[in-house]
Amino acid sequence: MTRTNTPTVDEYWEALANDLPTFSPEDQRVAVTLYRELAKGQPVDAAQLGRALGVAPAEARGFLNRDSIKVFVYPDDEGRVLGFGGLAAAPMHHRLEVDGRTLWTWCAWDSLFIPEILGKRARVVSPDPDTGELVQLVLTPDEIESAEPQNAVVSFLLPDARDFDTSAANVMATFCNFVFFFASRTSGGRWVAKHPGTHLYALDEALALAKRLNARNFGSELARRRADVAV
Repeated sequence: MTRTNTPTVDEYWEALANDLPTFSPEDQRVAVTLYRELAKGQPVDAAQLGRALGVAPAEARGFLNRDSIKVFVYPDDEGRVLGFGGLAAAPMHHRLEVDGRTLWTWCAWDSLFIPEILGKRARVVSPDPDTGELVQLVLTPDEIESAEPQNAVVSFLLPDARDFDTSAANVMATFCNFVFFFASRTSGGRWVAKHPGTHLYALDEALALAKRLNARNFGSELARRRADVAV
């Protein structure tokens, strides 16, 4: 797909936002807490989530079964949360290093919005699927601090209306498997030419979309936590 066929960031966001679930204030608190517990590097069970939230395990299990949460939970064989909303405690294509721990993300875009949710500086290492060249980024919760190569780009796919309301496995298969970092627009162009419906954005465009996603899904909870830290 050529650059002229690429939707603007505004056009893409408008189409994407219509298909995303809505998180209540309580759902936001649960989701952000779950991200931060999973970022400790191990699968999270209801007891651990409950301790972090200050509730009983039974209540935490109820939270995990809420529609807006459950659809983004990828469980392990013991029913613990192995992955949630783009973050994983098991090896995947995109490596995310936070606080000396190695985590992974489901897609390239996850690597851009998760540092803000965690409130942590992060290093991203992800192979270009066309050339194998490593794309390496350093992110703060607010910005991309450095990128190598500097002209790296990100592939995106406009999701179907059902991609985000079925299961985490479905999100991975139908959306995440099309969202990668590329070392250059040249290698990215070769890849998107083989994958109909995909297109490329520059890193700053992909980050702008990441900021919109966090503001929509978790804005009030992230603002509350930032205010608590500032006190």
